[in-house]
Amino acid sequence: MSASDSKKSPKKPTKGLGRGLSSLLGDAAPAVANTLASDGQAPAQTAPASGARPTEIRLVPVEWINPGPWQPRRIFDKTALEELAQSMTENGIVQPILVRPNPQKEGRYELIAGERRWRAAQMARLHDIPTIIRELSDKQAAELSLIENIQRQDLSAIEEARGYRALIDAHGYSQEDLAGIVGKSRPHIANMMRLLNLPDEIHHMILTGALTAGQARPLIGHEDALALAKQVVEKGLSAREVEKLARHELPEDTQSKKPEKSSDIKALEKKAKDVLGLRLAVDWDEKKEKGAVKFTVSSFAQLDMILEKLGLNDG
Repeated sequence: MSASDSKKSPKKPTKGLGRGLSSLLGDAAPAVANTLASDGQAPAQTAPASGARPTEIRLVPVEWINPGPWQPRRIFDKTALEELAQSMTENGIVQPILVRPNPQKEGRYELIAGERRWRAAQMARLHDIPTIIRELSDKQAAELSLIENIQRQDLSAIEEARGYRALIDAHGYSQEDLAGIVGKSRPHIANMMRLLNLPDEIHHMILTGALTAGQARPLIGHEDALALAKQVVEKGLSAREVEKLARHELPEDTQSKKPEKSSDIKALEKKAKDVLGLRLAVDWDEKKEKGAVKFTVSSFAQLDMILEKLGLNDG
């Protein structure tokens, strides 16, 4: 390769920066033995991958580390963290976390990858955690943090979408740029980010797992999105059923429960039964000021009586 070729800027990646983590971690990523956490001695530099610089793993006090502002993950499963903490107590920490020096606090660090391990280490009451320290820009840190979470499938759809939005707002990425960086298609990026147009209450449903992205997507732009979302959760509707619900194509028994009838409506229905001996059902929408009246008859004679009282029976 000529010198001029070596100076050409490479095209943006099509497979994402998944290998970027490996190049940063070197051969240290696969495992750190239990003795690392127990003997109090940080290992020497690990043998580097071909063409990569050596990677040093240090034992860093957990209290010296704080999550970086770019961390996309906001909700952590408590039970899963407790299980991980128990595993750490029994087997040690098998993979180091990745941090960078905190630019505002000397001797302190900002977490880039491995927040679940860092939190579980605190729950396990470990004083130190195996750590790889790298000098990274805000942009690099944000990219790697998002990539690490996406590749581990740790993020909810809303956390993923917020991660994309943060990168776009902070660093001016296009959706095409992000697709290359994280190894996803541009339509995937667009579909994830469209979820941010839903109300915050629906965001919370997705974050907590009450609603999936597939269930929520048909509600985007719907004027009654929140009411429909609550109905989807209550009924346990599939994504296909949600699509029909949003288009008002579901059968009546799948629709939301009708509001409680007022005392006046109930009194009118009772009077019809007492006076006419017939069942009368009145459905009235107070907001729209319209409704429907339904008589239930068991014979043609009863129908004839109703028509006569309405003056519609000519005899």
